[in-house]
This record gives sequence, C-alpha cells and structure tokens, in this order.
Amino acid sequence: MLIDTWPKRNKQKIMDKETRLSIIEKASKQVGPSVFWSTIITITSFLPVFLLTGQEGRLFSPLAWTKTFILIVDAFIAITVTPVLLSFFLKGKFKPESSNPINRGLEWVYGPILRWCLEWRKTTIGINIVALLISIPMLFRLGSEFMPPLDESSILFMPVTLPDISNTEAKRILQVQDKIIKSVPEVAQVLGKAGRASTATDNSPISMIETIIQLKPEAEWREGMTKAKIIAELDQKLQIPGVINGWTQPIINRINMLATGIRTDVGVKVYGQSLDSIALVSESVRNALQDIPGVKDLYIEPVTGGKYLEIQTRREELGRYGLSVDAVNTVVESALGGMPIGNTIEGRQRFSINVRLAQEYRNSLDRIRRIPIQSGAAGTVPLSAVADVRFVDGPPMIASENAQLRGAVLFNVRDRDLGSTVQEAIQKLNGELTNLPNGYRLEWSGQWENQIRANQTLKIIIPLVLLIIFLILYFSFNSFTEALLNLITIPFAMIGGVFIVYFYGINLSVAVAVGFIALFGLAVETAMVMVVYLNEAMSQLVADKGNSRQTITKQDIRDYVFRGAAKRLRPKIMTVSVSLFGLIPVLWATGVGTDVMLPIVLPLIGGVFTSSIHILLVTPVVFEMTKEYEWKKHGKIKIYDVKH
Repeated sequence: MLIDTWPKRNKQKIMDKETRLSIIEKASKQVGPSVFWSTIITITSFLPVFLLTGQEGRLFSPLAWTKTFILIVDAFIAITVTPVLLSFFLKGKFKPESSNPINRGLEWVYGPILRWCLEWRKTTIGINIVALLISIPMLFRLGSEFMPPLDESSILFMPVTLPDISNTEAKRILQVQDKIIKSVPEVAQVLGKAGRASTATDNSPISMIETIIQLKPEAEWREGMTKAKIIAELDQKLQIPGVINGWTQPIINRINMLATGIRTDVGVKVYGQSLDSIALVSESVRNALQDIPGVKDLYIEPVTGGKYLEIQTRREELGRYGLSVDAVNTVVESALGGMPIGNTIEGRQRFSINVRLAQEYRNSLDRIRRIPIQSGAAGTVPLSAVADVRFVDGPPMIASENAQLRGAVLFNVRDRDLGSTVQEAIQKLNGELTNLPNGYRLEWSGQWENQIRANQTLKIIIPLVLLIIFLILYFSFNSFTEALLNLITIPFAMIGGVFIVYFYGINLSVAVAVGFIALFGLAVETAMVMVVYLNEAMSQLVADKGNSRQTITKQDIRDYVFRGAAKRLRPKIMTVSVSLFGLIPVLWATGVGTDVMLPIVLPLIGGVFTSSIHILLVTPVVFEMTKEYEWKKHGKIKIYDVKH
C-alpha cells in the first residue's frame, strides 16, 4: 500500500530530491495508521488461538505467535525501512498506472461489472444474500471432530484378549498376528509386545497386545491401495476367536492415554461403587452402541473375569501338624514368589539372588498342592493337607478416578465424523439407559472431551473478538455505519470457506476454526482498504462540487463511488493475490503434516475469493446506498477523515 500510494502523490515525471522526499514522507504518514490498525485487527483476530488450552493450544499457539511477531516486524519495516528504500530506488521518470497492461486489463474487466452492480443494486445484494443462505445449511451439514487425523505413516494394532489368558497363549497369539501382518505387501516391519513394558508407568495387563506396524513408502503400495484399505484388509485377516481388534496410530494413542486415560478415540466411563454392577452397566452401554454407524473396535475394559490363585489355610489341620499360618505363608512365598538369599556384584552393578521352585514344579494346581511343608510332628506333608488351593474370580485391574471405581466402554470412530457419531450415541444411551442404579453415572471421554472443551472456549472468545474488532473499526472510522460496513464482510467471507470445506469433505475441527479465525482478520483488513478509498472519493467529490443537495446529484455520488472503487484497484488486488499465492501451494503439498495444514488453508482460500467479490462489488453498492440515504435525509453526505 505504501508503494502504491507513492505514485498517487507523484504528479511530475521528473522531480528534485527535496520534492521526492517530501512526497515519500507524506505517503508514509498517510499509510501509517492503516498499517497500525490492520496489525491490531489481525492480532486481535488470533486471540481465540492464544486462549486455546490442552492439545489444541500446544499445537496452534506457535502458529499464532509466529504470525503475530511477523506482523509486528512487518509493520515496523513498512513504516521505517520501506520509505528509506523508496528514496533509494524510486528515481527518474515515473509511468502512470494506466501504462501497466495488467492494471489496464483488470480495470477493463472490473469496470463494466461494477457499473452493472451499481445499476442493479437490489439484484447484487440479493445474490449475495442467497449465497449466504445456501451456505448456512451446508455449514450445519458438515461433520465435526476435535482434530483432523494426522497420518503418522504407521499403524498401532491394539487387540485385547480375555483377561485370564496365560503367558504361553498370549505369546502364541502375538506370533500368529505378527506373521499375518507381515504377509501384507505394504507392511515393512512389525514389532509387537504383550503386557507391560519394563517401566512403572505402563500398567498394561498381559491380555493387552500392542503391535507397531511400519508401512513402506506409498510408491511401493499396490495400485489403488490406501491406509484405510490396509487397515480393513488386516482387520479381516486378524479375526481370531477371543480377540477384539483395535486400530489407531502410535503418537495419537499415547496422547489420548496421557490426556484422558482412554486409549481409543472415544470412551464412555462408568463410575460406581461395585465392580460387578459396573460390569453390568458397561455391558448395557456396549449393547446400545454396537449398532451405531461409525463405531468400530468396540469393547469393554474388563473389570471382572481375572483369575487369582487363592491358598486358604485350614487352622484345624495346622494345629494337628503343629504348624502356624506364618510358617505355611513363608513356604508358599519362597516356592512361588521367591526368597532373596543374597546379592551378586558384577562391576558397578549389583543384582539380588532369589530362589524359588523351578517352573515345572509350580505350573499347575496339582503341582502347587504337592509343595512339601516340613512339620515337627508328622514330618513332611503336602500343602493340600493344610490348605485349600484353587482359582477364584476377581478384577484383572482396578481403576479409580475421583475416589470412585471406574469402568470404560471404548471404541474408535471410522467411516464417519466423530461429532455426529457421539451425538447419536448420546441420544441412544439417554433413551435406553434410564434406570441406572443410584450412585452410578456415565461420562464421555477421549477426543470428544477435548472437542467439547475447545468448542466452549471458541463460543465464548470468538463473539468477544468480533466485538473488539468492531470497536477498533469504530474508533478508526469514528462511525458506526462505516465500522458495520467493514464487519459485515466476515459472514460473506465465510461463504467461500464453507463451500470449499464442504466440497473437499473436510469435517469441522479446531484446525478449520483456526482457518476461519485467520480469515476474519484478512477480510476486515481488505474491506478497510476499500472503505478508505471510497471515503477519499467522497472527500474529492465534496472538494470538487461542494456538499449540498443543490450541488451534488445521485449520478455524482455514483460516479465518485465508481472512481474510488475502480481507480484504486491495484492495492486491493495485491492484498488478495499475496494471500492466495502463499496459500494455494498447500493444496498440492504431500507428506506428514498436510492433514492438519489443509483444513487451516481451505477456509482461507475459499473465504478470500468470496470476500474479495463482496468487497469489490457489494461494498461499493452498499456504500453508495448509505451516501444516497444521507444525501436525501440530511441534504448532504457525511465525510470521514480516514487515513490509510
């Protein structure tokens, strides 16, 4: 804008140094306020991003901070460095704008269209309103999700078996699964584990298997194969009785588990006082969810079904053989768990030495019952002579939150958006589970929990930001009408954003919201340029013909509105073009990260197109109508001293 303002003040083809520096100074002072207010509005529009918390805040706050610092530095350079560069490079003879063939071509196309819009004002406004009305139902038909799924180029296979599975069977299943997975041509490497890792932070039972699947580069995949098809093929091949498959990705799985305690996309937590009752309620929840489209990998986190070895001493027999409970417990502890008898030192490392019965002497109930116990009265007697040895049922794992026992029904969402899937599930559960026992409740968690938190933040902050932008515009123009004329650009900018997001099949998410937030500032900034130039044209009209009903006609208002819109076309087109040239390449980007970038960029690209159409064609129409209203009601038009 600064460089474009310079030729407007240059009325000579050749000038001396003092005149040239004076014109640069005046142009810089004219542009300064616009740079300041545009920077303030753009930074303000990113306020919702700064206030996001949790996962979404950590992901998008660097984007907001980066853009903010760039804008601040850009404004500083535009006010300080650019005038100096102009004084060095803009010398000699200067050509008028009309000598530029691109500028002449743009005016040649834009001029007749603008005249038609000014002639058919109601039709022009009606077309825009119809487009806005069409976009509203399209917006509500969009799916919703917390964040667009990021393709990690790998798969995490998380099957769950029965809670009482043995180590041997878990190893066998793991080996069979790895062999089947490796048979798929797109798979490069497979690494699976059963149970927990060697760390205190992993509480996975032996019934939980985690297999990381590394995929080959897409260029080596079969024709027409996608990641979703690979998962579907693997899921079909890995149907093993007693095993419930689960599919996710390594990074997002860890994030979900750390943030919400749920290792799938969505989970229904069941709180209560009894594990048996929690199991019954969880079963009812699973039965209600299993027929909902989009619900995949549905299973209940087991709270019952675990097997425990119980050794209950019989005190009558203990007295008969002259044994104590402590003596029997010591033998059982040593035979099964092991007893430390010393330490061994190897270099700087020290290891404990434990002794217990060999595996073949403790791998069945009969063997355990025959564990010898030395008595004082009857010599050596088997354990079964003084204790009952049997397996009993119990919880495989006890989970609690907020001092309450917790169970969970877990599932992933595929082939459908998360928002509508969970909404349907909530409605179904509310309709079917109306008689929960007293003290029992359900709570939705996982990605849905994050989505609700982000939506609540945006619902509060975005209206507040729009109000702040309106106040900034009001103090900039000192007019309620002018501020509203700029702010009304936002809903019409959303038309293009909604259309392109809808036809691309993108779900509404925090990433899409960030894209629309960035669009708000850009649309208002471009609208400010148009309104400033239109006000300049009105000031020129008053300077040429006065400001009264006797000296100004309707045709004069239209001619000067046309002049303000058409004759200053270049800076408006440059503002839009720079944004588009920086964003459009993202549409063809590939690789990790594009899944998140595309939902941010699409609203900007579509919104810039429709906001540009609205600003170039509709804003002059509305501006002309407001000036005609002032001319008819007050006998003159209001002039606002607005600098750009």
